Amino acid sequence: MALYFYDAVEMAIALLACWRAGVTAVIPGDLLRATCLRIDGDVDLWLSDATLPVGRDRTHHIDALLDAAPLPPCALGDMGEGVVLNTSGSSGVPKQVVKAWAHLASEIRTLAYHWPAAATASVLGSVSAHHMFGLPFRVLWPLCAGHAIDRAQRHYPEALASASLGHARLIWITTPAILRRFGEHFPWDTLSQRLEAIYTAGGPLPASVSDDILRHTGKRPIQIYGSTETGAIAFKQDATAWQALNRAQVGANVAGSLWVSSPWTGNEPVQTADIATFDAQGFQLLGREDRIVKIEEKRVSLRAVELALEQHPFVADVHVGQRNDMPRLVALIGLTRTGLHALRNQGRQAFVQALQRHLASLVEPAAIPRRWRLFTAIPWNAQSKLPRSVFDALSGARPTLPSFGAWTEQEPGTWVSSFEVPPDLAQFSGHFPSTPVVPGVVQIGWALAASAQRGMPLTVANMENLKFQKLLRPGDLAELALSWDAPRKKLSFAIRHQGAPCSSGRLIHNEEHAHV
Repeated sequence: MALYFYDAVEMAIALLACWRAGVTAVIPGDLLRATCLRIDGDVDLWLSDATLPVGRDRTHHIDALLDAAPLPPCALGDMGEGVVLNTSGSSGVPKQVVKAWAHLASEIRTLAYHWPAAATASVLGSVSAHHMFGLPFRVLWPLCAGHAIDRAQRHYPEALASASLGHARLIWITTPAILRRFGEHFPWDTLSQRLEAIYTAGGPLPASVSDDILRHTGKRPIQIYGSTETGAIAFKQDATAWQALNRAQVGANVAGSLWVSSPWTGNEPVQTADIATFDAQGFQLLGREDRIVKIEEKRVSLRAVELALEQHPFVADVHVGQRNDMPRLVALIGLTRTGLHALRNQGRQAFVQALQRHLASLVEPAAIPRRWRLFTAIPWNAQSKLPRSVFDALSGARPTLPSFGAWTEQEPGTWVSSFEVPPDLAQFSGHFPSTPVVPGVVQIGWALAASAQRGMPLTVANMENLKFQKLLRPGDLAELALSWDAPRKKLSFAIRHQGAPCSSGRLIHNEEHAHV
């Protein structure tokens, strides 16, 4: 039976029902049509709290079944296939991973051994319950430990904070992507005394983020290392070595890639693609095999380049990769406040040169990225990953337009959208190299582009009452207002930043020369 629930408690109910009935639970990683159709032929039925892209005759909504007569109670055995998880794996090719009930139970017992429940807490998470971090940490372990389970996935820091206000004792299950976005304006004063622990997985947690959270809460996040295939492997709380979980054995093959054997892998060694080194304190991860690339006949660790860049005060976050259409490296940089200030006041060239000089003493010349893309935040997904398609898009041409948010009608006929001025806007290169400012003609172009995106493309015959009153700089958060005067064929636009007008004017549409 395929299970997919947004509600973590209903997910727990459905899983236990499958266990009790001896039914294998198949859990898709998402509800994309292609994912569901690929799984549909392998399952008898779907059980969910969502609308599914499969035939209605094959789906049951859990609310309609909760009043059914219960099965008689019995002890749940460890036999049976249990759960089938769907993952893209490291290759991007969809694959299924089978977890026996015995393996899941063994992993939960180990988590309880390391972090016993001294008192009941409420477990809230930003991660999905459909993967081998969220499923044990957000659902199964809290259930067995007697913790309260927050039913909804809290996708954003603001949502996690808001939901936490109603609980006296808190455990957060989250990712580095969310922790990076907490910032100084997060309500630490209200929540820090309630927070028992933070568990994070999905990618490396920058030391600066861990330090900030320690400063605000007195607690460091507990980082969990593992995968869908292996389950949890190890943990750490700071820059020290990874510590293998109790009853988990780890080692490395001749190529230096880590393997793990544990009761929740069936005591069979599972080979990972993560390169590791070992010492008396534990082990260090040096990156994945597929993150070792050859540049000018030299082996370069992408993770080593990222770690070097993370040491620079301009860099809050970084992802280094290689495009298919160019042999040299590309660095995606998430800016710190210091980094954004430097970009705004020194310009892009000086900014990039500072990072290049920094790397020159830390990595081989071939490992210094040739292309740089700058962001206020890298758009990691909910699992703290950056899909290949997203990397390709972000590492391509520099943006010429902002991404406009949702449009709201502020007053009759006037529509408003918020946007961020892209820090790496292409037009900054010539206006001006050391003090980037959005040109006035570019702001007019943005108004026209936004109008076209709203289904109203214009051919401009003339412009009236143009005003440019305040500079727009990299990273500024602004608003664009559009108003269409149909009888006069005029589009009025106004851009504001921090409540002050930046630019405004009227663009007159030439209907005779409009594109058909």
